[in-house]
Amino acid sequence: MNETWQLDGEYFESCNCELVCPCLLVRGSKPTEGHCDAVVAFRIKSGKYGTTDLSGLNAVTVIYTPGVMTDGKWTMGSYVDERANDAQRAALEKIFTAQAGGPLARFAPLVAHRLPARPAAIGFTSEGSTRKLSIAGITEITVQGVAGFNGEQVWLDNVGHFASKRLAAAKGTASHFKDQGLSFDNSGRNGHFADIHWSNA
Repeated sequence: MNETWQLDGEYFESCNCELVCPCLLVRGSKPTEGHCDAVVAFRIKSGKYGTTDLSGLNAVTVIYTPGVMTDGKWTMGSYVDERANDAQRAALEKIFTAQAGGPLARFAPLVAHRLPARPAAIGFTSEGSTRKLSIAGITEITVQGVAGFNGEQVWLDNVGHFASKRLAAAKGTASHFKDQGLSFDNSGRNGHFADIHWSNA
C-alpha cells in the first residue's frame, strides 16, 4: 500500500522528436522518428511521501518506446538523488518508476522492462529559459526555451502531458545519454519544461 504523497517543483525533458511531439497534440500519434527516446529530470522544491520529507531532492526517469507510446512495450529506468537516505530513496523510486500513483501511474501498464533504479549525483539547474541536467558519465543535457516573435517564452497550453497541461516549448541544444544498454543523442531535438504540482490524492 502506497503512502499519500505530494510534491511541488519543476521538471524538464529532452526527447528525440522534432518540435513539437505529436503525442502532445493527438493521443496515439506516432513519434516523429518512429520511436521515443526521452530523458526527464525532476527537482523537488518541497514534498512528502507519508512522513518522509523529499524537499530539495532530484530524480531522473529515462524512457524508450519502440513505437507509438500508447502501444506500450516501454523500457523505463530511474536515477534517484544519492543524497537521499534509505526512506527517501525508496519513496523516490516508487514515485518516479510509476509505482506510487499520481501523474506517472498511467504509464505503469505500458512498461514492459523496468531497469534497476540507481542512486546518482544529479545536477539540475535552471536559469531563465535554460535547464541543465548532469549525471557524470551518463547524461549531459541542456534545453533552451523557444522564444516567440516578441522574444518571450513560447508556451503550449491545454496539452495532454503527464507533467502539466501547460508546457514551455524548448529545444535540446545538447542532449546525450548512455547507460544500461540505452544510448541517445537528442541534441537539436525537442524539449519542454514546467512547474509541477503533483500528488496521488
